[in-house]
Amino acid sequence: MLKVGVPSKGRLMEKTFDWFGARGVTMRRTGNEREYSGAVDGVDGVQLVLLSAGEIPRELAAGRVHLGVTGSDLVRDKLADWAMQAVQVAPLGFGHADLILAVPTSWVDVDTLDDLDAAASAFRRTHGFRLRIATKYHRLVRDFLTENGVADYQLVDSQGATEGTVRNLTAEAIADITSTGETLRANHLKILEDAVVHKSQATLFAARNADWGLAMDPMRTLMARLNLPMPDLGR
Repeated sequence: MLKVGVPSKGRLMEKTFDWFGARGVTMRRTGNEREYSGAVDGVDGVQLVLLSAGEIPRELAAGRVHLGVTGSDLVRDKLADWAMQAVQVAPLGFGHADLILAVPTSWVDVDTLDDLDAAASAFRRTHGFRLRIATKYHRLVRDFLTENGVADYQLVDSQGATEGTVRNLTAEAIADITSTGETLRANHLKILEDAVVHKSQATLFAARNADWGLAMDPMRTLMARLNLPMPDLGR
């Protein structure tokens, strides 16, 4: 049985169902709204597994699902050396959002990463602690800042509305997902000119560590139906 992990609710689920449906593979929820169960029609031997988008990278890494649809940002942030654990099969063309760095609009002299690096050094000299950047995406942001030579900062975890952390004085800057920038502007934040950390979209991934024995035949059938090449699973 080929197990396919799909977001369990909201627009990501609906858009995923639409994407597969347009290619002759019908996905649907079964039972009531509280039951996370579903079915797949159009390809034999495929089981639908409904999960939160944030759980899907973990299930791919553990090999408990063979395929999973989730944001490319989530796989890259939650899985260390993600390409050793998952294979990107295809971007799906929806769920677009950018992971960006933003600072207060009142910081008139901070528009680029170089400006941020200088501001962080000045902040530490003045306040005696590192400039705080609130985010949910620690791995992606840390790697990006390291690659771009930004130092003298600390990442602080945000589990709620990241855009509000600057106003609430729990951070000086943020790194967060945005699609329109409206919430950032409402909270008097501006995106740095050269600080798009990752351009995310919903993506179909395959698990390298899954048991592909009995799943390989339905996988080949599904890839043919979707008009996609078989991914190189390193097997």
